[in-house]
Amino acid sequence: MSNSWTSASGADLSAGYARHAGTLRGALRHALVARALRIHLPADPQQVLDVGGGDGHQAVLLARAGHRVTLLDPDPGMHKRATDRLTAESDQVRTRVMLVEGTADQARDLAENGFDLVCCHGVLMYAEDPHTFLTDLASAVRPGGLLSLLTKNADALAMRPGLEGRWADAAAVMGAGSVEGNLGVSSRADTLAAVETILGDAGVTTSEWYGVRVFTDHLGDAPVGEGFDYVLEAEWQAGCRDPYRQVARLFHLIGRKQ
Repeated sequence: MSNSWTSASGADLSAGYARHAGTLRGALRHALVARALRIHLPADPQQVLDVGGGDGHQAVLLARAGHRVTLLDPDPGMHKRATDRLTAESDQVRTRVMLVEGTADQARDLAENGFDLVCCHGVLMYAEDPHTFLTDLASAVRPGGLLSLLTKNADALAMRPGLEGRWADAAAVMGAGSVEGNLGVSSRADTLAAVETILGDAGVTTSEWYGVRVFTDHLGDAPVGEGFDYVLEAEWQAGCRDPYRQVARLFHLIGRKQ
């Protein structure tokens, strides 16, 4: 699979993702990304491509808001989960979501004039060739359209083991390019600067970026509990400003195609 996330880890990722989505960390990731998208995405119906959209969590939220979403994912297991999620929605929402089995190198062929928004959340870290992968994403965005990218922050890899008291691990990952993530699969981290350089060459400039999981990344598989809204607000406020967002586990970049 040339420039996309590898199929070999598909089953492991699918199972791990399903477990992670029910935890506090997983719920915060989804909620923080959705909040940023609501700020940047126009209210009138948009054509959206969700690359590596998994079980359709963000796709359904976008469809509920009136947008038409093409969910592109190579994993049949994820397509089954997305189909199951859609069965609980209204006919109106279901008809706004189209599931396509495939990878990022097919993105540019799915809309003749490009998409108003291309989302790619939590996938770049599994791409074999980040430069080609990001270029493929950018090519699928129409001129003036948006790119929403969520990926692992290479500048903050030591924060999780440090906050967990794993001092040797914290020292070992400083400056490392990859670590085993929460889903049990080795994944690469990227710096914001490196991603912005590649996207800039492809005609996408950063409108805003956010840190995701500043205060809660060390809490393991803690469940969503009472007071979630307070946790979400604290994470949102921290993720919008320096110095806090610099040490978030993930960064969420919103870019615009020139």
